[in-house]
Formats: sequence, structure tokens, C-alpha cells
Amino acid sequence: MLRTTITGLALAAMSATGGFAETHEVRMLNRGEGGEVMVFEPAFLQVAPGDTVKFLAADRGHNAESILEMTPEGANAFKGRINEEIEVTLETDGLYGIKCLPHYAMGMVMTVAVGDVSEVPGEFLAGRIPPNAMERFVMQIEELGL
Repeated sequence: MLRTTITGLALAAMSATGGFAETHEVRMLNRGEGGEVMVFEPAFLQVAPGDTVKFLAADRGHNAESILEMTPEGANAFKGRINEEIEVTLETDGLYGIKCLPHYAMGMVMTVAVGDVSEVPGEFLAGRIPPNAMERFVMQIEELGL
């Protein structure tokens, strides 16, 4: 009986603190597996709220940072330094646009969908987005199947 109670309490504590959250690794690369230059791999992720995304500096000269205009309302923005491996826990549902600042114009972007995303916010692709980045964002959003 005591063992059952302790096990139940431990499981409750783990779920309350995100004990079942996952960590997803994203590599920052000069050249991807498909031959594309300046990429995040994978370029699209669908994760649960509370999951962590770990950006790995696989090649030098890259960073990962959220694009403020492409971050859900109420979500925390983040900005890693060049060559820095960072971990970001995403709590707020919605779509996140992420870029490598030095290679943004070359299209080094990724999209992360957190939770159940049923539509792309109208303003997600608004604003000044370099053409190469826009092309990749459109392909990534197609992964949602909306």
C-alpha cells in the first residue's frame, strides 16, 4: 500500500513539473543532407507544450533566435549567440518562426508548431521576410497539412 502511494505521488510530481516533456534536437548546418545550404535540420518540428528544443552548433557561424513577429502572443522570445548551443522550452501553443541571424537572407529559418495548431495566423508571414526565407517558411508550413 505504501509503495503504491509513493509511486502515485512520484508520478503526479513528475507530470506536474513536466517530467514527461521531450527534448528535440535541431542541428545548425552549412549544408543539409539534401544539399541545401544554411539550414536547420529538421526545418520543421511539431512539439507538445513544455517540450524543449535544443539547438546544436554542428557547424560554426550560426545562432538560433526567435523572430518576434512570428512568436505567439505571451510566449518568451529567445536569442542565442553565434556558435552557442541553447535549449529553449516552449510553453505557449502556436507557431514559432526561428532564424539564424547571419544567414537569414539566405533562408536559414525553421518553424516550430507547439500544441494543436489548427490554422496559420494571418500575420505569421506578414512583414519583411527575405525571399529565400519566405520560400522555406511556406514549405515548412505545408508540413502542418492545413
